[in-house]
Amino acid sequence: QVQLVESGGGLVQPGGSLRLSCAASGSISSFNGMGWYRQAPGRQRELVATMVRGLGIDYADSVNGRFTISSDNAKNRLYLQMSALRPEDTAVYYCNVYRSRPGGKLNYWGQGTQVTVSS
Repeated sequence: QVQLVESGGGLVQPGGSLRLSCAASGSISSFNGMGWYRQAPGRQRELVATMVRGLGIDYADSVNGRFTISSDNAKNRLYLQMSALRPEDTAVYYCNVYRSRPGGKLNYWGQGTQVTVSS
């Protein structure tokens, strides 16, 4: 069983920055993909950024150019650097990793960390 623990969320003013961190209990290099998702109140969970082995990095249009996803395999950590934050970025942010299996993916999720952008 893989455990993911996010940290780094909080309250920030518009235009500010935050760095989210996700600590994995196992080697993140063993996963086929990793990413960050978010869910705002009353809305569905949406993809923010992903790193997929062999395919590279992808961002949601709404965060492209403002957010950066990265990983540190030695520390088994995934990061999301968020800059130029907007009130609409307010959400619970979730770390995700997965392994590809015949017929689908085996997903693992963290418990989430709250990000609130407000003046």
